[in-house]
Amino acid sequence: MLDFMKHTGCLPKPLEIYVFVDPLCPECWALEPILKKLRLEYGIYFRFRHVLIGKLANLNDNPKKHEAMVDYWEKTASRTGMSCDGSLWIENPITSPYIVSIAIKAAELQGKKQGLRFLRKVQELVFLEKQNISDIDILLECAKEASLDVDEFLHDIHSESAAKAFQCDLKITSEMEVTESPSLVFFNENIEDEGLKISGLYSYDVYVQVLQEMLGKRPAPMPLPPLEDFLKFFGIVASKEISVVYDMPIHEAEKELKKLVLQQKVQKINGKHGSFWKYIS
Repeated sequence: MLDFMKHTGCLPKPLEIYVFVDPLCPECWALEPILKKLRLEYGIYFRFRHVLIGKLANLNDNPKKHEAMVDYWEKTASRTGMSCDGSLWIENPITSPYIVSIAIKAAELQGKKQGLRFLRKVQELVFLEKQNISDIDILLECAKEASLDVDEFLHDIHSESAAKAFQCDLKITSEMEVTESPSLVFFNENIEDEGLKISGLYSYDVYVQVLQEMLGKRPAPMPLPPLEDFLKFFGIVASKEISVVYDMPIHEAEKELKKLVLQQKVQKINGKHGSFWKYIS
């Protein structure tokens, strides 16, 4: 792990943040820049716990629903700057959203970090490459790219353990009365205190304000890493993610990124509603 992420390690932390997401939800995809910045600047104060909400798990092969998804994806991408291409739902629709959630829980059986890497790869394949990630071959390729034990993953995806883990997520979602994705629920060390729930997608400063309220003090942000280290750690990032994390306009972020392209350290990936950058050195 790079030095700049060591502060988010195993030290006791006063807060736990439940992050409720759906892997096919573009609003959850648009939350990624905020989660990255929170983790980098304030990761010493909390740990994330990702929970699958399963909101779209029952989406069936219905053309009208697919048309609605096209519109939802396109509007969200235009509004948030996190590119996704709604034409997936016409050209290569996801036939079984349920299996995608099961696959993510199967990946988590190899460790939380592995599960998060797999979730990110799933999102990249869906939103950038328009892949039908309910196809088992694509899920296996995704597992390989996330550096999972592919044989173990293939066994776990058909296991009772992965199905039970997903049911556990749905139970937590119900108990916490979470009905919208994404949603964040903040808890402090006092188990008697209720959590503070933020439903929907907000600007970064809103989440920092909640952190401050839960901690009872103004937390001091950690220094951000050099841009190249950030890219090296996360692998593929959007212009929007860099813009949010480093608090700079997208055109300035892309100007810096183009310097790394000229140094052959980064490769540009064009998205429908914005660019992504892959670390290659």
